Amino acid sequence: MKSDITPPQRRALWALRIAYFVQATGSLSVAGSLAPISLAWGLTDAQSALLLAIFGLTFALAAPLAQVFFGHLRRRQQVLAGMTVFGLGSIVFALAPNYGWLVVARIVMGLGASLIGPVLVALGSELVKQKERGSAIAMILLGVSMASMVGIPLAAWIASLLGARVLFALISAVSFLSVINIWLSVPDSVEGMRIRLQQVGSVLTERTSLTAFLVVFFITAGVYDMYSFISPVIRDTWHGSHNSVSIALAVIGVAGIVGNLFVARAARVYRAETLLTFGMTVLVVDMLIIMLLPGRLALLYVALVFWAFATDLLWPTQQRRIVEISDPQTRGISLALTSAFMFCGIGFGAAVASWIYPVWGFYGVMASSVGFLLLALFSLWLSERFRAHSAKVKLCTG
Repeated sequence: MKSDITPPQRRALWALRIAYFVQATGSLSVAGSLAPISLAWGLTDAQSALLLAIFGLTFALAAPLAQVFFGHLRRRQQVLAGMTVFGLGSIVFALAPNYGWLVVARIVMGLGASLIGPVLVALGSELVKQKERGSAIAMILLGVSMASMVGIPLAAWIASLLGARVLFALISAVSFLSVINIWLSVPDSVEGMRIRLQQVGSVLTERTSLTAFLVVFFITAGVYDMYSFISPVIRDTWHGSHNSVSIALAVIGVAGIVGNLFVARAARVYRAETLLTFGMTVLVVDMLIIMLLPGRLALLYVALVFWAFATDLLWPTQQRRIVEISDPQTRGISLALTSAFMFCGIGFGAAVASWIYPVWGFYGVMASSVGFLLLALFSLWLSERFRAHSAKVKLCTG
């Protein structure tokens, strides 16, 4: 099927994709660089993992409030402001003298990211025709897959070779370069929308929307429950080295790219609910298989191919579903809340892993991840039931 996305629109989507790549790399590189961060500041793996949780929880609280206070600004202005604050937070991280300043840096980065993630998707979806929105969202979220394939493995390599401080200094530099790229490539044509706190409450209390947000929360909690401790798991369970971790992250990234490219085309054919159900089912089955694998890294890499494919199929699909079920008047806040639930899930999953891993190890982390994904499937079923009931009521009263 021929795409109606024009070359200027494609350039703009590429700029937004790169911004998401920078944000995802800076946000999630902690997971792949636990050992260098722990070494640089004399921390335990659990303390380093909590930096991921702190970022996620900050984002979760800030994203909807950012739309209340700054949602009236043009979308591009919000993204530019967010990337600038994110870059400043990365500088603070690089120069941090102790753990307290690391916490401050992650909070600042979370505040910046709260103006990036949800607005990137909203901005990109408004730059193209309605029928191309699913593809545009997938194109933007390909930046997350690019971060998995290139950014996070490269970040882990830089942190192990040059140190975590150098890594976050580089993240700051590319954040400011992304600001320039967006300024030059993305048209300042998409208006913001003034959001009131009451609207946030009304969206959160609507049954279909709330259960849809819970789908996002439980998916990300399940994925990052495992992903945040992938480095210690490979080290302790598979007796791998730093190179083994980098290879695993690269495998995840390559397979994730394939999953994202697949969903960009599948979005034109399959319903979001179908793709979500398929992706979560593959994840659950694959994680159960990983729990039964013998201690051979080659087998783990093969299993991670399916894990990453399914994961990166889910990210754009859950965003697409929110766009489809939300009203145009509340789409901005719905996407902000989606990102809030997403990063709250990331933070919660990382926190759960930091509590479980020291006590129950690899199997405890995997079992809790599977539990979260089963809750996501149940939330999707509930959301679909509520959505069908609402549609029936509107039909009867219309």
